[in-house]
Amino acid sequence: MKEYVIETKQVTKTYGPLLALDHVNIHVKRGSIYGLVGDNGAGKSTLLKLLAGHSFPTEGEIHLLGKNGKKELDNARKKIGCMIEQPGFFPNMTVEQTLKYYCIQKGIPDKKKVTEMLELTGIAEKRKSNCKTLSLGQKQRLGLAIAMLGEPQLLILDEPINGLDPSGIIEFRNLLQCLNEEKNITILLSSHILTELQQIATVYGFLNKGVLAEEITAHALYEKCSDCIDIKVSDVEKYSALLEKEFPNENYKVLPENDIRIYKPQTRAEVYSRLASENGVYITGMKVIQTSLEDYYMELKKRGADK
Repeated sequence: MKEYVIETKQVTKTYGPLLALDHVNIHVKRGSIYGLVGDNGAGKSTLLKLLAGHSFPTEGEIHLLGKNGKKELDNARKKIGCMIEQPGFFPNMTVEQTLKYYCIQKGIPDKKKVTEMLELTGIAEKRKSNCKTLSLGQKQRLGLAIAMLGEPQLLILDEPINGLDPSGIIEFRNLLQCLNEEKNITILLSSHILTELQQIATVYGFLNKGVLAEEITAHALYEKCSDCIDIKVSDVEKYSALLEKEFPNENYKVLPENDIRIYKPQTRAEVYSRLASENGVYITGMKVIQTSLEDYYMELKKRGADK
């Protein structure tokens, strides 16, 4: 089993009579991109602030990089980069001066680190620009550069693409994937833009009214959301007979133009493909029609409300 870089045990947070988090247990494996899904007020930011040490749980335990306890957590957080609220930028300081300021604040003496982070996050050309002149996307990149100071093993990002235009979202997504794949940085990020999370996350955690409704891998979610598979075959009659023999409970329908639609498939798409190829039937097209991440989340919320 892979090491968990984040693990919470029965973490609860209250603000007076308000229950913000209710016995939350999350598990973030090393090397993953964990997408935290939830409406505004679901508890996403509260949880991330607890992990970052900006607040403390009312009950429960937090384990970071395998460490627990106040002193150990303080040391572990030195290896974590956070962008939970937009960092405070001095409007008349340049981008380069801002990064040097945060280097001093974090006790990082290496001046080369500033240049490295500017280039890594794609804002080197803005190094002499005042922060007040930056676009929202450039400010997000600067925030990420600050979070990356100190070579973190883990990044915690709260709504990092909020307010970005479509091209900015794509650029930021590509940057995060690069950090994950090339530098092996584990990433925990929250977002209400679920279509974007679906393109980057390898694991999901669904928060609803302070309760963690479910944790699921992207692969398992893909399989659960596969509502139907459309298969175009060379011999509809022969393939229908094979389906009835191998999967007698399969619900399917023969469509025009040699298409077969399998509803709520019992197995993976490649199994249906192999069934055809092993029996001399040619598949000329296959399409998986899925439920969206938004639909899945809404169904989870509905099931929670019905309990």
